[in-house]
Amino acid sequence: MLKILIVEDDVQLATTLKYLVEDNPRYRVVATADDLDGAVAAAAEHLPDLALVDLRLAHGSTGFSVAVRMGDFDIPCFFITGKAPDFPMPDLALGCLMKPFTAEDIHRSLAAAEDLMRGREALRPKMPVNLTLYDKVEEEEGAETQPGYIPSRRSLKTRLEHWIAGTQH
Repeated sequence: MLKILIVEDDVQLATTLKYLVEDNPRYRVVATADDLDGAVAAAAEHLPDLALVDLRLAHGSTGFSVAVRMGDFDIPCFFITGKAPDFPMPDLALGCLMKPFTAEDIHRSLAAAEDLMRGREALRPKMPVNLTLYDKVEEEEGAETQPGYIPSRRSLKTRLEHWIAGTQH
């Protein structure tokens, strides 16, 4: 059974998401939170296997900060949002499911997340059209290191700042 943490500031949507997730007996929601502090407390108490995270949360916190902190607990995240980032963020999440979604979208997305978490190479053939999976960048064995882009926390911060600046009018 996959234990799931839901981080969503809209109580009605969090409740609906909980019911949709638990419609499949392989998944159980162990906690819900509406901001960064609640998510960290729930992660420490329940040690979920996966966090479903909205990007805009209560009390000025963001899903990006939640994803960073979930990384401290080795808990993978899956973004569920109305406005996806303009670029993939494999260092923060497995992927992103766009709202609105159906129960089938949730179940297929969770199955895909489970495949990625378990290291299964073959992903499910029918993926929701509103789902984007983020690919990890892997270095080829024996390849020489080329100068260029090297991922770091600073570059992630810069990318987030550019994304936020592009969404605020």
